[in-house]
Amino acid sequence: MDDKTLSLYFRLFNEIGIIEQLSRTAFEKRLPEGFLVTHFSVLNHLIRVRNGRTPLELAQAFQVPKTTMTHTLAGLATARLVDMRPNPKDGRSKCVWITDKGRTFRDDAIISLAPDFTNMAKGFPRERVAEVLPHLTALRELLDASRDIGSNVMGAETEST
Repeated sequence: MDDKTLSLYFRLFNEIGIIEQLSRTAFEKRLPEGFLVTHFSVLNHLIRVRNGRTPLELAQAFQVPKTTMTHTLAGLATARLVDMRPNPKDGRSKCVWITDKGRTFRDDAIISLAPDFTNMAKGFPRERVAEVLPHLTALRELLDASRDIGSNVMGAETEST
């Protein structure tokens, strides 16, 4: 890859990283005291992707250590936003189920962003969002599909340590 192309792709990742940091900070200001975007993200994942996942499956989906996910889930369970039930497949492990209170929390969190989105729409109108969203979705799908250990974005092998 030539330097110009490398620089272009780095700029893309850099912009995404900055946007992630700015949006995370804005979102966390709207969440109730003691909650982080990570808490919201688990609830959103259970609704968007699949309810009833094991802590290990969630840790893998979020690419965090199982201990980190266990800590996040403990906070959600204490707040009664999720329910931990025995895994119906083996009875030994647990599965995570979002509660009605968790669904309400998630929905309220999204609604709390309305003032931020209203403000954003002044400089980044709905039409631009509709234009850019399919491209961001395609990029996310590419990155998501290639997150297997030992594989980079385009499927080329990387060195193992």
